[in-house]
Amino acid sequence: MPYSYVLTDDEKRELLRIARATLREYFHTGRIPPGKPHRDSLTAGAGAFVSLYAGTTLRGCIGTQSEATALFRTVQEMTVAAATRDPRFEPIDEDEVEDLNVEISVLGQATAVSDPSQVEIGVHGLSIDAGGQRGLLLPQVASKQGWDASAFLAEVCKKAGLAPDAWSQQDATVQTFTAQVFSDESHPARKPGVR
Repeated sequence: MPYSYVLTDDEKRELLRIARATLREYFHTGRIPPGKPHRDSLTAGAGAFVSLYAGTTLRGCIGTQSEATALFRTVQEMTVAAATRDPRFEPIDEDEVEDLNVEISVLGQATAVSDPSQVEIGVHGLSIDAGGQRGLLLPQVASKQGWDASAFLAEVCKKAGLAPDAWSQQDATVQTFTAQVFSDESHPARKPGVR
């Protein structure tokens, strides 16, 4: 069952607090902190991505579409993965932790698409699964890059290591999804207006 309701500001703040506390604990002890969140709503299963920024520079982004794990635990696991296992970047050093900005994307329901007209820039993210190759781009990526729907589809194909037009092939499964995206803009490292 997809995570379908809108997170409150308090729930968003708690998830950001959990992500930051997880970073500190992991770099101090090598473990993810135990325990449950204050709000039971955050124990519902949901997919999520965590992006870590040094100022405006991406330092790591990892996530999952799986809804098998409680949202708060998914955020914890993806926070550690973004800091230590994103193959595009060097792992984060402990001395960077306090200056990192945290952005969380909680994924909504996925819907199959077959045409660019079904993709709404700034609202939809995209995923593709074809020939054993998978790729996913969050909704905010297309907006930041200035892509239209056709370019967005081509880029998610490239992210999966596929030809730019692979989305139109019969064996490709292409889906849009929504995401609730929020960041710890009040953190000292977060610059006003940067998202």
